[in-house]
Amino acid sequence: MKTLFNLLLFLFISFAFSQNDLKKQYIEIEQKVIKWRRDFHQNPELSNREFKTSEKIAKHLKSLGLEVQTHVAHTGVVAILKGNSSEKVIALRADIDALPVTERNDLPFKSIVETKFLGTKTGVAHACGHDAHTAILMGVAEILSKNKDKINGTVKFIFQPAEEGPPPGEEGGSKLMIKEGVLENPKVDAIFGLHIRSGVDVGQIHYKPGGAMAAVERFTINVKGKQTHGSEPWLGVDPILISAKIIDGLQTIISRESELINEAAVISVGKITSGVRFNIIPESAELIGTVRTLDPKMKMHIMKRMQDMTETIAKAYGGEASIIFENFTAVTYNNHELVSKMLPSLELAAGKDNVTQIKAETIGEDFSFYQEKIPGFYFYLGGKPKNNNKPPLHHTPDFLIDESGLLLGVKAFTQITFDFLNN
Repeated sequence: MKTLFNLLLFLFISFAFSQNDLKKQYIEIEQKVIKWRRDFHQNPELSNREFKTSEKIAKHLKSLGLEVQTHVAHTGVVAILKGNSSEKVIALRADIDALPVTERNDLPFKSIVETKFLGTKTGVAHACGHDAHTAILMGVAEILSKNKDKINGTVKFIFQPAEEGPPPGEEGGSKLMIKEGVLENPKVDAIFGLHIRSGVDVGQIHYKPGGAMAAVERFTINVKGKQTHGSEPWLGVDPILISAKIIDGLQTIISRESELINEAAVISVGKITSGVRFNIIPESAELIGTVRTLDPKMKMHIMKRMQDMTETIAKAYGGEASIIFENFTAVTYNNHELVSKMLPSLELAAGKDNVTQIKAETIGEDFSFYQEKIPGFYFYLGGKPKNNNKPPLHHTPDFLIDESGLLLGVKAFTQITFDFLNN
């Protein structure tokens, strides 16, 4: 009995020491994380072109004494930290790419980078928070490397390029990372990711068990008509009119055929291209859009009905049409058992009252492809700017986050790692 008491006392004292030690390390790391984030923010790079970004990441990881692999999936970086045993392996993932967005604010570290994206001149900006994710994971790597004697397992740090999608004609993102073996050697048991949100208060963590984010499909509809003079439409077949009818018809699949009480679904057309002159009814039109679903059965039904409706509507108006789908992400599915097991870790990092379960969203994440292979847990981190009731949205020129929210990301990932590997 006395021996058991002494053992428990020893464990308690060791735990208290490690927590106090971590508090000091968190204080020391916060300004580093903010500095890294600002550097990445000021020097953003597009998908599969994150050359300087990956160099900075690799340099830091090597300085920590980690095993570092570069050029994974073009510009990705993977590092391995080995603890006291190799029985369990946890992976932590951060995305590193920026967006073709021209930043519109007065930050002293504002991006002024410009490029041509698909033939159009544009700015480049971290308008989604990937710079924050990268800096957070670099901070976690430093904290854990200082405490590897307290880790009973292996940590794999995954810095992934091209989350926003690779350029046309290229492979990239999590699909290519998986293809190149990022979940093997050593084999990963579970993977964790986070995303900072400009609309969630700093200090808060939001999560959703099961389907958290949508499967994303890109679709292209090609409509074929018959060209004629705009003054004599009866002599041709108008692909613009057919396109309008198809767009209208597609929305009835959502509003009248989809069981929205089960899960949400969205069909949106984002681009229409047709014609060259005001008085010519053109020969063809192209529609490009997206489908977002959270349920596999609904997804198959919606895509089948889109194909049927596209072809039938075009035929009814004397034309032809075909539709092609391209898969961008699967459902971001948080493993129920893993969420239940690791929820106390998030509550310890943020405080129980600051961890909230939310409903699913129709945005997409290529983290989902990791979750198709192994159990995964993806959660949101608060980054809402203070005193801002209308925080700037992600993927917009005005996107902004409060950097005081970054440290919680470091704490959450660190706590998850200790608890997953040591329990």
